[in-house]
Amino acid sequence: MPAYHSTFLTEQTEDSRLVGNIALLPIHTKFRGPSYPPQQDYDIIEETLDLFRANSFFKNFEIKGPADRLLIYGILFVSDCLSKLNKSVNFKEATRILNNLSLDSFSLPGDMGFPLNSMYQPPANKNEADLLRSYLQQFRQELAERLLKRIYGDDPNTPSKFWLAFTRRRFMNKSL
Repeated sequence: MPAYHSTFLTEQTEDSRLVGNIALLPIHTKFRGPSYPPQQDYDIIEETLDLFRANSFFKNFEIKGPADRLLIYGILFVSDCLSKLNKSVNFKEATRILNNLSLDSFSLPGDMGFPLNSMYQPPANKNEADLLRSYLQQFRQELAERLLKRIYGDDPNTPSKFWLAFTRRRFMNKSL
């Protein structure tokens, strides 16, 4: 059974921009950044959260386009978020932990610490690198917020065991 790919692969139009070979897709967000709202309600963040649990079982992933690269980055970030949480953390503490994680310094494609340099092209210049960094920071913040809403949807004092069961799973045996 193959892994699930992004539905935004076919939407490579004037709406999406490319930096290196990563698509900067529109997202619904309240955080500042270069992203703009999409035409429909479903965006890449919702898709990442929907496909995370199914795709986390796969050790191999065939990249079919720039939207898949953003999906991979999102799945790896969700995996890192889940590894930072444990069963005794309430919603307020989890919000603090994931906000710090999403705002922490992170490496871009082409940097020494980036785990998937073989699959990602680095930005062409400093302006593109700054654009990618601000987009990914906005992406990480929104992804962390929506992940918290799913994990703590039922009870704000205890996280969902169905999400925390994936804390030890490593998509493609990688982590950010």
